[in-house]
Amino acid sequence: MRAENEKIKLNYEQEILNIIRSKDSPKVIGDRLKEYHAKDLGEVLEILERKERESLYRLMDVRDLSELLEYTDDAEKYLAELDLKKAAEILANMEPDEAVDILKRTDTQRKKAWVELMEPDARKKLQMLASYDEDEIASRMTTNFVSLCCNASIKEAMNSVVAQAAEHDNISMIYVLDEKQIYYGAISLKSLILAREGTNLEDIIVTAYPYVYADEKIDDCLEVLKDYSEESIPVLSDDNHILGVITAQDMVEVVDEEMGEDYAMLAGLTAEEDLEEPVRESVKKRLPWLVLLLGLGLLVSSVVGVFEKVVAQLTIIICFQSLILDMAGNVGTQSLAVTIRVLMDEQLTGKQKMKLVGKEIRVGFTNGLILGTLSFAGIGVYIMLFKNMAPGMAFAISGCIGIALLTAMLVSSLVGTVIPLFFKQAGVDPAVASGPLITTVNDLVAVVAYYGLTWIMLIKMMHIG
Repeated sequence: MRAENEKIKLNYEQEILNIIRSKDSPKVIGDRLKEYHAKDLGEVLEILERKERESLYRLMDVRDLSELLEYTDDAEKYLAELDLKKAAEILANMEPDEAVDILKRTDTQRKKAWVELMEPDARKKLQMLASYDEDEIASRMTTNFVSLCCNASIKEAMNSVVAQAAEHDNISMIYVLDEKQIYYGAISLKSLILAREGTNLEDIIVTAYPYVYADEKIDDCLEVLKDYSEESIPVLSDDNHILGVITAQDMVEVVDEEMGEDYAMLAGLTAEEDLEEPVRESVKKRLPWLVLLLGLGLLVSSVVGVFEKVVAQLTIIICFQSLILDMAGNVGTQSLAVTIRVLMDEQLTGKQKMKLVGKEIRVGFTNGLILGTLSFAGIGVYIMLFKNMAPGMAFAISGCIGIALLTAMLVSSLVGTVIPLFFKQAGVDPAVASGPLITTVNDLVAVVAYYGLTWIMLIKMMHIG
């Protein structure tokens, strides 16, 4: 199925290239290109030569070009190939949040020229959106929405929607304002269409429709955005005027970016990286955590040094150190992943958090018991057969390894759950602080458990070594 989709994609690409490179008149080429989705046209844009792109710019109108460029990763590069006035018109016709992102990636001189050539209304919208920080939800909103007055009749409301639809295509949800332009509620287009002429508009307004405030942090809004499967959600100012909306597509992008950031942070990065990022920037993102982990790693090494005499007396135990460390790390990472996912629910109660801790301890103990038993049997046989040790000594060592594995996995489950809960309570993003820290703490726990039990059980109690 995937191969078939790729084939279709390649066919579209070649078809579009053939049309653009044909000898047909501009009118014919332009009409034929209208049959393709803007995304397909956008993907072809980067394949074209500069002269071919310039021909395409002349073939397409401003509205179609603005939609096409919204599907490209380097829109600012293509806009720079146009004259300043046309580039400004294209930006003004784009979704405002997309236009703001492009302006942020553009050099100051060209950005200033584009903004100055825009119509006052378009310039005002973009400047308003650009005034919000990137971590505020309003930075992702669009001003592409339709609104009504709550006092309108059904007929007046329908006429208003039709009139606004010429400029705004997000019309599946219509937002209702009172006489003072305060947000009042929402009406679905379907409800408005089905309403009879004598129906009171008030009867079909959903006043409990969800909304967010412009200066709310994206992280804080994620649950609201995900919990309601709406086409769009309004963004309000502090005085409850509607500034814009977050569309379903915006929601997907926000969630995707937040998950990408969390994934990067779990890996010990201070931010996401991309393929084109300079080495210097990548080093700056990775180095801070690595320096901290170097210090913690030295601590783990110094703890191993404390047990130097244990290793000297019973050298065979060094063979199984990585097994204990790896399993402890794996269990801690699993608990961390579960905890981070659960913590996305901002309404989590103290009782639910304790239930999570209890569950992870039980899971860690059960898995540790099973794997510890398997290690006891398997490693015992291995030592007896391949290291030529007596059965009693072989299974004494494997028993110590099994108990150490159980202990390390149990404690690692607890650590992988408690540390992110602690950071969340302290107001620190658990995804940022937990990942690399838990790995190192679990190494420390595993080393102490393994060598400590070896010293107590095998050397002090059983006098092996």
